[in-house]
Amino acid sequence: MVVISSQAIGPSEAAEPGHRTQRGGRAGSRVALPPELWAVPEAESRLSRVATEGPRKPQVIAAGQDGAVAGGLRTVLERALDVALPPTCAGCGVEGELLCASCRPELERRLERPGGVPIGMIADIPEPLLQLEWCAPFVGAVRAALHALKYGGERRLAGPLGSALATRWQHAGTIGDTVVPVPVHAGRLRERGYDQAVLLARVAAQHLELPFAPILERHRATERQFDLDRRSRAGNVAGAFRLVPGASTQAPLEGRWIILIDDVVTTGNTLVACANALLEGGALGVSALTVARER
Repeated sequence: MVVISSQAIGPSEAAEPGHRTQRGGRAGSRVALPPELWAVPEAESRLSRVATEGPRKPQVIAAGQDGAVAGGLRTVLERALDVALPPTCAGCGVEGELLCASCRPELERRLERPGGVPIGMIADIPEPLLQLEWCAPFVGAVRAALHALKYGGERRLAGPLGSALATRWQHAGTIGDTVVPVPVHAGRLRERGYDQAVLLARVAAQHLELPFAPILERHRATERQFDLDRRSRAGNVAGAFRLVPGASTQAPLEGRWIILIDDVVTTGNTLVACANALLEGGALGVSALTVARER
């Protein structure tokens, strides 16, 4: 069971018209928006509501006592694994770190760049997403690290990769108050034993000091997106996601701006399908953040 407790931001904290209140860092800051951005038809009603009321201020998220016990046990097991099996670099195989000093820059090179699209470039953000940010290209050490996390059982890589997500959002994110992972299907979860997006989102939420809410489920199995051509991917995931039964009452989305987390984005169809489910459930807006982008 996921429970989010929140209270509305008081008048002194409410964003002024033409500003968004950034919730992506430890010390929130206001980001001025040019007036013309408030006239975007798809976003106008949602953005104006945030401007006048401000996003809700999340304070507590809990998964019950079982979740706390599981988290503590996971930490103990990870420490034991570090002793029994010292980490090796996913990029080059050097022993000692999950990503060595030579390979880490491939992940970190663009983390502190401003968000958005440079003037004169076409914005390829698929509707209804209002922002799409990513950490690094899906090549080299980053690709190897994601494959090791997703298919090789190296869960410890969620640490540096999730931290990179948080850093990217602190520099590029404009708004967001709840972190939600893109879920795998239950059958794949049984095969793999874990959901890599859940691991990444949990770490990112911890660094950003935001609630972590695994409230989506993939209620029907889908083909692996990378096995399909671009034209077939949208139909593969359309309607495949929904809120976990009871989530709309246990963790109400009304007034919340979601930061949707996944490992890789290519066409964005999976993120769009998740965003649609979240908006139908009452979310105010949905932004997306991934470790890598494959073009």
